[in-house]
Amino acid sequence: MRESAARRCVDMARYMIESGDTVRGAAQRFGVSKSLAHRELTLRLKRLDPLLYEQVRALMEYHKAVRHLRGGEATRRRFLSEKREKVGRDTQK
Repeated sequence: MRESAARRCVDMARYMIESGDTVRGAAQRFGVSKSLAHRELTLRLKRLDPLLYEQVRALMEYHKAVRHLRGGEATRRRFLSEKREKVGRDTQK
């Protein structure tokens, strides 16, 4: 494994632990795909740093448990935003 990939994997894991961010957020922050980030955080990290892996795994399990709440909130915000835009267009006429 290349040194840069190993370093990125550990750095991404530390970022997630410190910030509480999701895999998608970490992937975006490090400029990699969500699939690559997930693979690194589950497969590579387990070999590189088992203790850090356990922390990340617990965080990922938490995010998985609450994803239905996060998804519903995003939909609610989208509909509110669309409603405000529609009201704004209607008042400008």
